[in-house]
Amino acid sequence: MSQRYGQNFLRDPNIARVAIDRAGLVPEDVVLEVGPGRGILTELLAETVVTVQAIEIDPLLSTALKLVTEEHPNVLLTWGDAMKVAWEELEPRPTAFVANLPYNVATPLVLRSIPELPTITRWCVMVQREIADRMFAVPSTPAYNAVSVLMQLACERTDLHPVSRAVFDPPPRVDSALVSFSRLPSWPERALIWDRLSRLVHAGFQHRRKTLANGISMAQLATRAQAEAVLTALGHDTRIRAEAVAPGDWPALLAALEAATVGAP
Repeated sequence: MSQRYGQNFLRDPNIARVAIDRAGLVPEDVVLEVGPGRGILTELLAETVVTVQAIEIDPLLSTALKLVTEEHPNVLLTWGDAMKVAWEELEPRPTAFVANLPYNVATPLVLRSIPELPTITRWCVMVQREIADRMFAVPSTPAYNAVSVLMQLACERTDLHPVSRAVFDPPPRVDSALVSFSRLPSWPERALIWDRLSRLVHAGFQHRRKTLANGISMAQLATRAQAEAVLTALGHDTRIRAEAVAPGDWPALLAALEAATVGAP
């Protein structure tokens, strides 16, 4: 085991069963699992769904995972860094994402899966409790940030299940949770503007102590005057900060900013 991969292996099959249940899996599902580790969750997934697309970076786990794939031929194992693997080449395409994620890359993995794997409709992932809380935090709270906005623009939380440190080997130094969520029906509309929306949201939160208009200006998405005019037109105080803007207000803000800057010098 290499700690540089942020590994805390799941050793309790009961928690794996909880993850499968909260994901709402059906036999026809194809599940993406990043970080199968020693295969406890992988084996149960393989007994539940038609295919498991597993991605593992640590070659020291090859012996354990070879036994899993030999016993369960519906486990398709890809070796490599999940942040670099070409997910669009996975066949069959995943319809659900269930995993005990490496905590050091959990957030970027989840955010990457939303636009790059549109066939995924459900997630149930083990993450650090702080990350789970941040994903669906409400505005004007310390946990609310760019991740909160983007997650809630694409998904809705269906469950949060706190998990004891004792179910891992080695036990992590932080609290954990299984967080379940599903893709919103509005996703196809959001997908068309996702890259631009993501850029705006990150720009707004990049300087939390500054006003949203300043953040937009610093990211060169509009001038400060243009941003303030748009905020006023949308009914916001020009001094508002990103942390006070609800997730559902960001698409309208993007549209208004783009309209205001078209053809502007």
